[in-house]
Amino acid sequence: MSSKIIYENQVKALGDLAGTFAKEGMIIFFGDNAPDTLADYCYSININPVKGTIKSGQTFMVGEVAFKITAVGEVAEKNLINLGHITVAFNGLTEPTLAGTICVEKKEIPKIKIGSEIFILA
Repeated sequence: MSSKIIYENQVKALGDLAGTFAKEGMIIFFGDNAPDTLADYCYSININPVKGTIKSGQTFMVGEVAFKITAVGEVAEKNLINLGHITVAFNGLTEPTLAGTICVEKKEIPKIKIGSEIFILA
């Protein structure tokens, strides 16, 4: 990849209901401390550093599938750094509906499994 990687991670576990929100056009990633009420709906990842600022116009990748970031909620980056938590909405909105959400272009969400890699590229 010739773009600068500002975030990278790998899915290490799947909540039993993780695909539920995908049907609604969003996916939820969370570090090891996901609240019990949310854990079943999350893709579990490690808490990894963010090497830059996440902003619109960058690229979010799931495996080999790229999505343009269209909006970044005001606490999305902080939550990712501190909790490994981020909600990705595949809706193309230019204003996030929730403060912890990153919106990306509206395209089909690829199948996510254990070992799937995620990246944010500047």
